[in-house]
Amino acid sequence: MNNTVPENIFTTMTAAGCGPLLVVIPAWNEENTVDKVVTATRKILTSDIVVVDDCSSDQTIKSARKAGARILPLPYHLNSWGAMQTGIRYGLKNGYRCILTLDSDGQHLPESVPAMLQPIIKGEADVVIGACPERGSRGRKIAWAFFRMLTGLNYQDLTSGLRIYNHKAIKLLASKEATLLDYQDLGVLLLLRSSGLRIVEVPVIMECRENDKSRIFNSWLMVGKYMFQSIILCLAKTKRRSNLKCHE
Repeated sequence: MNNTVPENIFTTMTAAGCGPLLVVIPAWNEENTVDKVVTATRKILTSDIVVVDDCSSDQTIKSARKAGARILPLPYHLNSWGAMQTGIRYGLKNGYRCILTLDSDGQHLPESVPAMLQPIIKGEADVVIGACPERGSRGRKIAWAFFRMLTGLNYQDLTSGLRIYNHKAIKLLASKEATLLDYQDLGVLLLLRSSGLRIVEVPVIMECRENDKSRIFNSWLMVGKYMFQSIILCLAKTKRRSNLKCHE
């Protein structure tokens, strides 16, 4: 089965005002997988690919460059969202009107992109999330349920980094308001919702991480930090949304 995105889709995207497309891949010490991700993406898409190196201490830059990606090296470690926003700001500055974000650990399959592009092209969504709730462990699913209850977000996959943003979303996520978001998942979704952007989920298949270890959830201390910061963020954003409604 050929899942390559047809060239006429990119023509249609441009005609609809949502092209060209940039692929942004944040990477931190992913020398063993980032080249495979870039190579697989290039087989599916003819778009430009940027790997944002989050101050890796291994050969991530060399591996990504050899696979054909453009490299944006960060001078110090910014974590996932900082690296992601760097790529988004690069895309905005260089005239890209649509951005696809992929993780560098091999979870996300570029074959999912054609189906994910459709809501953007048809003008039905500002943001498309590649959703795979089946990948979540029991603990992750409990956390998702808790945050759905806390925030009112009804999406099935709250932490997927496989997303497509249109120009309106790109401008918002490149702004100062989005700079202090420590995690791209809940913080970004809350910001997008509070700004009235349309978010659509498209079911996708994801692979297991090659090293089978989460960078955020690699210890109970990290889990506790993530939960604490996310709860504070959710409460702050939810309160702000309530205040805005009261003044409407």
